[in-house]
Amino acid sequence: MTALHKIPTLTTERLVLRAPTMADFPAWAAFRADPVRSAGVGGPHGVGDAWEKFAEIIGHWHFHGFGRFLVADKSTDEPLGVVGPFHPPDWPEPEIAWSVFAAAEGKGVAFEAALASRRWAYETLGWTTVISMVMPGNTRSSKLAERIGCTRDPDYVHEDMGAMECWRHPGPGGAS
Repeated sequence: MTALHKIPTLTTERLVLRAPTMADFPAWAAFRADPVRSAGVGGPHGVGDAWEKFAEIIGHWHFHGFGRFLVADKSTDEPLGVVGPFHPPDWPEPEIAWSVFAAAEGKGVAFEAALASRRWAYETLGWTTVISMVMPGNTRSSKLAERIGCTRDPDYVHEDMGAMECWRHPGPGGAS
């Protein structure tokens, strides 16, 4: 039997990026049920589908040795979102993905967590390039991609989700 991969903990000025816990599941399930906030991840889902996607976060770490972190408030441990490296088999290349919960929206949480996880991917995983995929019309995510220095690549057409904006991050030295 293969041991589960240990998920590291990253810290920023205001945040902790860590492994998800069962205590985080209600916030995740509420996010997945919200038709507005879940639009960028395939739309609203019931608790069963939310559970499968929550467990997928751990599975991604197990199979790849990297994955999305649960982002929590550093002082309260309130779950604020899920951000980090992501590379399912139907993606064109590895990405930094972000989803923030209602309490975190508009507060710079995705910005701070995306920069921390990108730095970790470059420094720890040795990545030299990374993208972020954004659903068309998700202007907040597109603006975030621009704020963290990404430039547009051609759209990627996913077999189930359709055309998606592809944003290229600057490389480890700052070049795109």
